[in-house]
Amino acid sequence: MLLVSACLGQDFDIRALEDALSGPDRAVTDFARDSARKPVQVLDFLGIQAGMTVLDLYAAGGYYTFILSKAVGESGTVYAQNTERGLRFVEDRQNISQGEALNTKIERGDLSNVVQIVKPLREIGLADNSVDLAIVAQTLHDYYNPNPERAFQMLLQLKKLLKPGGVLGITDHVGVIGKDNQDLHRMEIQQAIGLSQQAGFEVEASEVLRVSTDDHSRSIFDPRLNRSTDRFLLRLTKPM
Repeated sequence: MLLVSACLGQDFDIRALEDALSGPDRAVTDFARDSARKPVQVLDFLGIQAGMTVLDLYAAGGYYTFILSKAVGESGTVYAQNTERGLRFVEDRQNISQGEALNTKIERGDLSNVVQIVKPLREIGLADNSVDLAIVAQTLHDYYNPNPERAFQMLLQLKKLLKPGGVLGITDHVGVIGKDNQDLHRMEIQQAIGLSQQAGFEVEASEVLRVSTDDHSRSIFDPRLNRSTDRFLLRLTKPM
């Protein structure tokens, strides 16, 4: 069953997180992404709360790792997962690796509640039913487009890690039927919804990241889009 929501939760201190993300300990390059990625609204929709155990799958340079760390606070834990190969990639529009960017964020932000895991998901080493919330930001298309079964298995693995009632948040760039979405680094919304329902999740969608001016025929890296791509946001809940 798919639900569509425009509501924001009531148990989340939006102002406190906004203040934390505006502090001098945060990278200016990350702050510049916020207008397009709307992280506070995204986490509010996903139901983030202080004290949660959270998994940032393919954390890359740590954009969401920093935000999640501030959101769950000292009583929470953020697992920032990467692979060795991923950590060697160049950070977006910077002359440092993703690993260097993540380490700098952890040190500069004093993110003592962040635990780095440098292993693929299948070897992640976390106990089943141990995670309150996981986030897959703008990477599901990388799994799905070349191999839908691989994406399905990833969702099943994440579902095992989540506690009953736990949430998996997915954001990705919207693709349309008839386009080469693999080359464009996009994905059809219904593909993500169908795959999630097949994996046994309850699916809720938000319109908060939708952009009507996006040209879906262009790659997400096309400078003419200036990062303003149309994106979907899904909240997948593991049944109790």
